[in-house]
Amino acid sequence: MGTGTCVIGVDGGNTSSTAVVVDGSGTVVGVGDGGCTDIYGVASPPQALAELDRVVATALGQAGLGPGQLRSGVFSLAGADWPEDHDYLRSHLSGCSFGFEPLVVNDAMGGLRLGSRSWEGIAVICGTGNAVGARRRDGTCFHLGFWPDTVGAATLSQAALDAVLRAHLGLGPPTSLTDRALRLYGAADPIELQHRFTGRDGLGRLDLVRMSPVLLDEADRHDGVALEIVTAAGRAMGGQARASAAWIELDMAGAVTVLGGGLFQHPTSVLVDAVMAELPGAVAHRTTLPPVLGAVMAALDQIGRPSDPQELNRSLRDFRASAAGGA
Repeated sequence: MGTGTCVIGVDGGNTSSTAVVVDGSGTVVGVGDGGCTDIYGVASPPQALAELDRVVATALGQAGLGPGQLRSGVFSLAGADWPEDHDYLRSHLSGCSFGFEPLVVNDAMGGLRLGSRSWEGIAVICGTGNAVGARRRDGTCFHLGFWPDTVGAATLSQAALDAVLRAHLGLGPPTSLTDRALRLYGAADPIELQHRFTGRDGLGRLDLVRMSPVLLDEADRHDGVALEIVTAAGRAMGGQARASAAWIELDMAGAVTVLGGGLFQHPTSVLVDAVMAELPGAVAHRTTLPPVLGAVMAALDQIGRPSDPQELNRSLRDFRASAAGGA
């Protein structure tokens, strides 16, 4: 452990990453935001590490601290998938002059702490991609970064656009997704829309994922095509969650299941219901709080400091508001 009173929690993802520094009382004193820090999501792993360093340095700079003044830190990272990934990430972080050994976990595990006081249970995190895993309180855990069924905003958005094109070509049933997609992207018809995504210099993933809340809207309104896509995604993640729990022999009865990430922030219950249908006896804990707060809570656990996610979130909001006001 370092000798300071502050800790750092980092949530690293494919679309965005955040580092948060809090003092011993749980007050946020520094925040850093950035892009992709997933070593599988960039052209080369050093690119992800450089972004991770930048995000951490920004948070430390706002806190007026050096890395050696922190007491503990938890890095909850997409791309921390295989044992060699953990070794690679720990090796890099060990050279960052922290006064402690940073704890590196898969981003599913950081998300789990956000809703589980004992850091035991099942995590189903769904943003641009999905992170699913299970953990026992003794630290035994199971997760996969490469499930056979990929689920996330990008995958679901693509499925929605594919359904729109099928309907237009007479290869699938009509769907209310068509009008919504054409309005969203300003296309005259589904073929023009397809061209916008697949032509040279076409739209990219950030444009693609804009379709995911539209899909959830239409599933909530019981459009048959949208409902089928979202329900299948939820069942796939529920199956992954069930397999994760079974792998570490975690009793499903009463197991806390944390459902977080961007897609679970949509008000519909369709995705949640489909996940939980695969987890009989488990208890759903749906959260709209930033996943980085789970990493912060785990870092505070390491120095024996209690934490409350709602209080941390209020402090984070206040800090961001103050920083924006002073910009």
